[in-house]
Amino acid sequence: MTGRREYPERPMVGVGGVVIANDRVLLIRRGSAPLKGEWSIPGGMLEIAETIVQGVQREMLEETAIEVQVLDLIEVFERISVEEGGRTKYHFVILDYLCELVRGEPRAGSDVTDVAWAAEADLAQFSLTPTATRVIQKAFNLARDRKS
Repeated sequence: MTGRREYPERPMVGVGGVVIANDRVLLIRRGSAPLKGEWSIPGGMLEIAETIVQGVQREMLEETAIEVQVLDLIEVFERISVEEGGRTKYHFVILDYLCELVRGEPRAGSDVTDVAWAAEADLAQFSLTPTATRVIQKAFNLARDRKS
């Protein structure tokens, strides 16, 4: 990936994949900043000349070793971190997608230290950010709607 994540010249585009299988969501524990050590949605930065769908599929493979089919857009949001004094440390525009597991068994890869499957009722145990929790809850609703 080219460009600086910290103190960028412009917003960076991130993609994420929310996989729900057997009424559980796949979570990852981040191995690098931002959110190092925290549970989150798998994903990362879109690369040049890569479509959004290709980016989601690549990130899922790199971070969790699974292949996915990208389904529905869940939400687009921004994560902006401004330091004291007004300097922007991070500015991400993130597109999260509902994904279907196609192949593979999840395991930690690239900048991930752990993976876990979580039931909707157990999300609080993972201390997710409010945004990640909201996106995952929307994904559970989308997954239920797709079944009916």
